[in-house]
Amino acid sequence: MEYFVEDQSVVRKIWGKSDTILFIFAGAAAEFALNKAVDWLYFTGKLPSDPLGRLFSTVRYARMIVFAPKEEANKAIDTMRKIHSAVEEKRGAVIPDWAYRDVLFMLIHYSIAAYELLEAKLTEPDKEEVYNVFYRVGMRMGLKDLPPTYTDWLPVREVHLMDNLQESKYTKDLFKQYKKHLGTFRFRVLIEGQKLVCPNRVKTLLQFGKLSLLTPVVPMYKVSRLMKMDGVVKSILLPSDYKEQIKELDLFKTK
Repeated sequence: MEYFVEDQSVVRKIWGKSDTILFIFAGAAAEFALNKAVDWLYFTGKLPSDPLGRLFSTVRYARMIVFAPKEEANKAIDTMRKIHSAVEEKRGAVIPDWAYRDVLFMLIHYSIAAYELLEAKLTEPDKEEVYNVFYRVGMRMGLKDLPPTYTDWLPVREVHLMDNLQESKYTKDLFKQYKKHLGTFRFRVLIEGQKLVCPNRVKTLLQFGKLSLLTPVVPMYKVSRLMKMDGVVKSILLPSDYKEQIKELDLFKTK
């Protein structure tokens, strides 16, 4: 059976562990809040009422595509496009193509950043593989002007970061919602985690400091995984409502 992503692909390693996915989730949560098209996510009311659930649904779709047979993955991509088309019809406007690209670009950047933070540096061919997977997702969705390679994508990503991000009333409201749903302590952990994976442009706009309190904690967390203690750490840090969902994300256990 042909799969959308090959069995030995590094993309499966990235999206097969909950802790890597959580850092992808954390980084995307920051960048989502700054995107100039975030008002589209406010239009349905789902993002402000359940920001964690909304982001998890995005992660779920991406993960489904990574591990599904090619035909099923393509159906999932088509479903995503139909959902967005329905929202466009209700609002009587079209989501900008660059907004779709931005979400795709987030998944590429944070997939690489999260893996390199928790696992190991990726080779250039590995980064190319990550890019190629999401490039194919974008092409299936009918997105235009996608760079053909990872190397070509890097300067385009920088332009997007400069042109399509801004602090707005939605930024402030979303971070209020994050804090409301996470609680003060977990919200602080989220911020410190975001500092570790977000691009400088995002950190500047959000007025993050250069240093993260989690920097010295990451090596200790890696040790906890080897000692099979990472489950205890996650149970302390993660909201109980999402513990089962997060547990289900672990396809590859740390050996």
